[in-house]
Amino acid sequence: MSLRFLGIAGSLRQKSTNRGLLRAVAAHLPDGVELDVAELSDIPFYNADITEKPAPVLRVLAQIGQADALVLACPEYNYSMAPALKNILDWASREPNNGLLAGKAVAILGSGGGMGTSRAQYHLRQSCVFLDLHPLNKPEVFANAFSGSFNEHGDLVDERLHGLITEQMQALAAWTRTLKG
Repeated sequence: MSLRFLGIAGSLRQKSTNRGLLRAVAAHLPDGVELDVAELSDIPFYNADITEKPAPVLRVLAQIGQADALVLACPEYNYSMAPALKNILDWASREPNNGLLAGKAVAILGSGGGMGTSRAQYHLRQSCVFLDLHPLNKPEVFANAFSGSFNEHGDLVDERLHGLITEQMQALAAWTRTLKG
């Protein structure tokens, strides 16, 4: 069974190391898996007063709907996930019966300072519970953005992390196939 993953980076910067992690994911997909990457820079903040979804929101919601699993590159802002990532999950969660997210497999990885977004990733996992997303437990990928693991363009150059990402994508493919039955 072929699979389609959707990568979503919580950082809007083009040279973000979290976007770099998604580029590394694209290079380490198992056979039979494709990756699309969502663009969040033009997504407005969720507001229940907006009765017609803007075109950028519809675009990303369609990508989520077509994806068999999500790959969430989670930056850490003030011990929590970035607003851009939380915002698109809020938009998606408002679909009838949570139809875009419920039961979907998720891999979480992230790049940041010190502990490499571990606090934000664990906070994101709490949101996944409410959204009925099914995060992969292992391997966890915590990258320190300031340790020489990335080049000046935000691309991952650390071979150990490349190996972890390969393992994580293999595990996500297996987990997705299990959940899809």
